[in-house]
Amino acid sequence: MKKMTHMLAGAMLLSSGASVMAAEDATVAIGDLTWTGAQAIGHVIQAVIEGPLGSEAKIVAGLSDGSIIAAGMDKGDGSADVYTDLWMPNRQALWDEFIDGAQTVGHNSPYLGTQKMYVPSYMADRITSMEDLKDPEIAAMFDKDGNGKGEYWAGDAGWKSTRMWQVKFKSYGLSELWEPEVLPDATFKAQLKTAVQREQPIMFYYWTPEWVHAAYDLTAIEEPARTEGCEDVDLDKEDWLEASSFACASKDAEIFVAYSKSLETRNPPVAKFLSQMQLDPAVVNGWILKIGRDKLDPRDVAEEWVAENMDVVNEWIK
Repeated sequence: MKKMTHMLAGAMLLSSGASVMAAEDATVAIGDLTWTGAQAIGHVIQAVIEGPLGSEAKIVAGLSDGSIIAAGMDKGDGSADVYTDLWMPNRQALWDEFIDGAQTVGHNSPYLGTQKMYVPSYMADRITSMEDLKDPEIAAMFDKDGNGKGEYWAGDAGWKSTRMWQVKFKSYGLSELWEPEVLPDATFKAQLKTAVQREQPIMFYYWTPEWVHAAYDLTAIEEPARTEGCEDVDLDKEDWLEASSFACASKDAEIFVAYSKSLETRNPPVAKFLSQMQLDPAVVNGWILKIGRDKLDPRDVAEEWVAENMDVVNEWIK
């Protein structure tokens, strides 16, 4: 009987040890957001998990819808564990539901980004502010399909910022002269390259950090300064365009890495790492330049950076 007790205890100890190992080896599912900065961060996260942390991670191809990523993090079943580039306040509804509300999603400390409307600098003598866009002659310069309205690129269909810019143009009284183009980022970048080569009119939303600012000479269009009540948006309502107003410059965005709190039990070292990951906008921009402008493989960029910056990485994983 005593021998059997020892055998059972040993089996329980082995089982417990196996459970701990399984927990720390749980594969981490990283979202596949479409913009270059998010992709760069995702590959760096994967490189840290698979390198210094000695665990497993995968970037889930096609997992590019932020709402689906957030719902997966909330479920905690390993279908989606990391939202690599959560822009606030663009994603306020997700924050309210899962971070402040359900408290199933954690995050790190943010880095800062900007969101503005741009033209190539060869057009800066004609357009300096949103007020200039009220001129029908200016709008006609951007009318590509001959319907009497100028086009601007508002963003990708899945981005909340795409709705934000439509609200802004409505709030500035520009809806009669302008209409949004809603296209994938890669499609727009091809259009931008062609337009700049030919010095054609093109107007578009963009943000920092991003490599287009290094590739092209761009000028931001001035917007009115922020005042109390100038921004009142609910981009998740069914009638979001009618219900929202936004007639001033955007605040600097706070950009987070968000993760499923289920990792705190499924893979505690990874959860700790993600909560402590502190990104420098200049470093992120360096990754973006190599991947977006120089066309280097994002995995190679990430692994090389991690190998050369273990002093930073060790602060994230300590």
